[in-house]
Amino acid sequence: MTRQHPQRTIDRIGIDESGKGDYFGPLVIAAVFVNTTTQGELALMQVRDSKKISDGRILEMAPDIKTICPHSVIAIGPHKYNELYAKIRNLNRLLAWGHAKALENLLERVSCERAISDQFGDERLILNALQEKGRKIVLEQRTKAESDMAVAAASILARAEFLHQLKRLSNEVGTTLPKGASPAVELAARMIIKKHGQDRLDSVAKLHFKTTQAVLDGLT
Repeated sequence: MTRQHPQRTIDRIGIDESGKGDYFGPLVIAAVFVNTTTQGELALMQVRDSKKISDGRILEMAPDIKTICPHSVIAIGPHKYNELYAKIRNLNRLLAWGHAKALENLLERVSCERAISDQFGDERLILNALQEKGRKIVLEQRTKAESDMAVAAASILARAEFLHQLKRLSNEVGTTLPKGASPAVELAARMIIKKHGQDRLDSVAKLHFKTTQAVLDGLT
């Protein structure tokens, strides 16, 4: 019996997000199931926190992670994000909804008793957002959760999807949309307004950021 115990503790789902601090682009939440076999494969791939990996390498690694690990990726595009934020008015609750959705989708395909995510608020936010299948799982929220292999794999899938969608949005508006929130981001937002009008921001940006008001103030 004792030999089986580590197997039970290794099986887990890692959850992470990308885009939370980026004015442009979607909010993406990914969930990845890892067991003993795939943990070894991810280690050979040198999977680690996406913040420590270049964007180019992230885009290379993501398809391989998807091949070996059951996964779920939820992308909330800017328009939908703004719609949800207007209703929820709380980023942590919006994150909890996304985490719960990704977890639920993955639990449709795998059986798992444990999930790990980064600490971003009261864990009851996620548990309350979960539906029947998700409520059967034990959720562990940690600071620096990306040090866990499953969470690191999820962070790579989330970032890869964010980068893909940011590039697509850039092509749609004919302006390179920078990551983060900076003077370069404000400049891009002003260019979009000049090209397409103020309403177009809703389709590319998270409007509740202070950046929106700074840009609009600069136009008057």
